[in-house]
Amino acid sequence: MKRLPIFFFGIIFLVFWSSCRKDFNFVPGNGTLEFSKDTVFLDTVFTNIGSSTYNLKVYNRSNDDILIPTLRLGQGQNSMYRLNVDGLTGSGPIAGKEFENIELLAKDSMYIFIETTIDIQNLVSSETQFLYTDVIEFDSGSNQQTVDLVTLVKDAVFIYPQRFLDNATGNYVIETLVFDVDGDGIDDETNIQGRFLEASELIFTDEKPYVIYGYAAVDAGDELIADAGARVHFHANSGLLITDGASLKVNGIPSLDQETLEGEVIFEGDRLEPGFSEVPGQWQTIWLFNGSTDNIINHATIKNSTVGILSDGNSEDPTKLTITNSQIYNSSNFGILGRGTSIYGENLAINSAGQSAFAGTYGGRYNIVHSTIANYWTNSFRQFPALLLNNFVIDQDNAVFTNPLSEANFTNCIIFGNDNPEMLLDRDNADDFNFKFTNCLIRFSDPNNNFNGPQYDFNDINLYENVLFNADPEFLDPQMNQLQIPNGSISDGAGINFGLLITDLNNIVRGSPPDLGAYESTEFEED
Repeated sequence: MKRLPIFFFGIIFLVFWSSCRKDFNFVPGNGTLEFSKDTVFLDTVFTNIGSSTYNLKVYNRSNDDILIPTLRLGQGQNSMYRLNVDGLTGSGPIAGKEFENIELLAKDSMYIFIETTIDIQNLVSSETQFLYTDVIEFDSGSNQQTVDLVTLVKDAVFIYPQRFLDNATGNYVIETLVFDVDGDGIDDETNIQGRFLEASELIFTDEKPYVIYGYAAVDAGDELIADAGARVHFHANSGLLITDGASLKVNGIPSLDQETLEGEVIFEGDRLEPGFSEVPGQWQTIWLFNGSTDNIINHATIKNSTVGILSDGNSEDPTKLTITNSQIYNSSNFGILGRGTSIYGENLAINSAGQSAFAGTYGGRYNIVHSTIANYWTNSFRQFPALLLNNFVIDQDNAVFTNPLSEANFTNCIIFGNDNPEMLLDRDNADDFNFKFTNCLIRFSDPNNNFNGPQYDFNDINLYENVLFNADPEFLDPQMNQLQIPNGSISDGAGINFGLLITDLNNIVRGSPPDLGAYESTEFEED
């Protein structure tokens, strides 16, 4: 028993001695560091917008504790990159650019974090994009090792609201939109951050991408034109607003390259990293407000929004929205949301929405031809099917207001997804509910008879004519928004000659009889 105190004293002494050890023998590095990569590619950034943070791991695989005398950016203080070395940022004018006497224990590693913010005007004045490079230099002389840094910088047109100082509070406030919201002829203050486009800003060209902060609004009497090849990027909580008496014209053309989509007009978020290329909900919506008219969208890709297109009102206006040859993907709520509106759509591919791919709500007029309305959403539970139609709205006080569904005609369409059923016809008998599906493929199975009413009488040819149910359309890869169908699919040749266009979404001439959906069938390549 008397040996216990001596034993514990020895243990305590050893722990104390080891924890206080300060005599690591660091030797100068000899050029034997190893790296997780020899080049760090920072993904494309817009001029003057900070990049994401990238990392490089540095390994000391030797048996010696080493000292790295210098670690610096090749361009020194003039570099547009910034470094954080294992939590150290440095200080003074060389902060983030140069470091001295970095210690790295034997068999250990450290992280270097890399960011950049680049003004393209400081690089070259005649180019709209520029490859900016630098190197991280470890040590010098014969022991020097380097890792390359590469960033593609794109020039852009930035559209953003003004910021004002509120003298009463001393705080800065962001400009908000003022326009006639309720149609009474009087402009209303809103809390929508944004501004109206100037006359010189009403044509989006393909020369530079556009980056929008807040809502870019089009005023009454104005028309926003997006030329073929235009690229429009939205920051978080941003979008387009086409107000009463204004119009939107998206003039895309067929693309020769289905990867680059050089002829498309593309609307997406402003995060250019590959990890954000398919992330829903990065921006708000293209909002066609009450009274906007003659909106035409052709060959557009709308992706990663909250609501791809929100179309309000004007159900008796046949030119409210015509959308053709367009794709809408990865919407966190709805692909297209119509509220008592009028929409003509042909050659549409809509997929992956947190609620419905296409929702025609509060009545209206909808004529959809040769379109694929799919929903293979996997990010969360969704409440609604791919296609939703109703003729009412419920306000915050639970009061119900109805509006006639004057027509909802779907011809040569595929309505499918990873849930069942993928169609909901939600009727309030207080108002009209007119619809018809002709030569369509629909996923709808109701073994428990949960869906009742005359709108689900699939034997009524006035409502359902030549409609196929539940057969797999055999999409190429719906999880990746590839909704093409193969030769021999149930949809192959199942359509009727109908619509304004003779080609499909990929500009392939349709057969006779044509196939269902946005795409004519093709021979899939073997894996």
